[in-house]
Amino acid sequence: MNWLIALPIVLPLVTACLSVCAWRSRIAQRWLSFVAMSGLTVVGVLLVKHVLNHGVSAVQMAGYDAPYGISFVADLLSAIMVTLASFMGLAVAVYSLTNISNRREAFGYHPMLQVLLMGVNGAFLTGDIFNLYVFFEILLMSSFVLLTLGGERGQMEGAIKYVTLNLISSAIFLAGVGIAYGMTGTLNFADLAVRLAEVNDPRLPTTLSMMFLVAFGVKAAMFPLFFWLPASYHTPPAAVSAIFAALLTKVGVYSLVRVFTLIFNTEVEFTHTIILVLAGLSMITGVLGAAAQSEFRRILAFHSVSQIGYMLMGLGLVSALAYSDSDATRTAVQLGLAGTIYFIAHHLIVKPNLFLISGVVERLGGTGELKHLGGFYRSHPGLSILFLISALSLAGIPPLSGFWAKVILIKAALEVESYLIVAAGLATGLLTLYSMTKIWAAVFWTPAPEHGPLLDDPSQA
Repeated sequence: MNWLIALPIVLPLVTACLSVCAWRSRIAQRWLSFVAMSGLTVVGVLLVKHVLNHGVSAVQMAGYDAPYGISFVADLLSAIMVTLASFMGLAVAVYSLTNISNRREAFGYHPMLQVLLMGVNGAFLTGDIFNLYVFFEILLMSSFVLLTLGGERGQMEGAIKYVTLNLISSAIFLAGVGIAYGMTGTLNFADLAVRLAEVNDPRLPTTLSMMFLVAFGVKAAMFPLFFWLPASYHTPPAAVSAIFAALLTKVGVYSLVRVFTLIFNTEVEFTHTIILVLAGLSMITGVLGAAAQSEFRRILAFHSVSQIGYMLMGLGLVSALAYSDSDATRTAVQLGLAGTIYFIAHHLIVKPNLFLISGVVERLGGTGELKHLGGFYRSHPGLSILFLISALSLAGIPPLSGFWAKVILIKAALEVESYLIVAAGLATGLLTLYSMTKIWAAVFWTPAPEHGPLLDDPSQA
């Protein structure tokens, strides 16, 4: 069943090629996209089942054994990430049927969506760091095309910031890969972890770790490298914003978790303390930016930055091992890493759902500006309830998933006495609730403004 590991990469690649062959038929592309995403979700579930039954599995491409060949590895984390990414791809593919215009479809929306999923799944499953770079470039290329489809001025402005920062990130990433190979003679993750630990001068791996922290920090939209995200997420159609919110930053966070638990785990007092500080700053900066906004998707975009802080919080708590190596500390650190993984899964579902709802609101109301919206609770109660559930989950209200994700992280931080990050996490949760309440009050609860009447018929939007 090792072929199952390669299928999440091969299937979207083949579908993208078939979609290009069906370039003149938008209906054929839609069906291809839907069938492929459905199949990809099934493959993800089968991959999770395979890992649960047989443990970590690997496949070597072209018959070359590790660490010299190209390796793809599936453990429980990567299998879960592939499944969730595929499920959200399916949801967005269905949503795109009404959200993506014929003109955007004609310029390659469906093939690029498949290429994006190929890059994301490849990043989750690759077993060597150079191919992680390759898959990052694939998803960067496809995401840039998706971001600019339509060629509107706001899209181009956001795309320039997005591409500029991510190209700088890619250059730093590639330089780090070259230095790592020069130091160790290998690029395989597992082999790299062993050989870096044998380097005589510990300053060299630590310096290398900072290069990867910057490279992955840009892609994860971590403080202070997040400026591309709020500048770009509100500009494309809501379907594109949703798939970006689901996948782009998660690949960056996933990569940080991988390299800073497997490879760079010796100087945790320095490296992981920096991550913990940046996690707290990401929380506060993102949530304050969201509180200052008055446009639906801009608020959600800034909240993506603050939520990245929570995801990095559990990883940063590994720094506690530098001060205490007791069983209690190790248990708390493991709890923090579990909280990070749970929070990634929670956010991967909840935040795209909010972006999809924002797209429906914009279609019905004709705008995303809060001051021009209102009355949705009376006219569209089902949509209002969907928003309320997702918003309360994002804010961490029990018994929803966001509450348990934050409880796990806060409990782990309290056990290692990281009180500042606990304060940052609690304050961010309160301000997130404030922002979600602001959207609820303006869009759903207050009456529709007379100068901007709500459209009951979506076809009039």
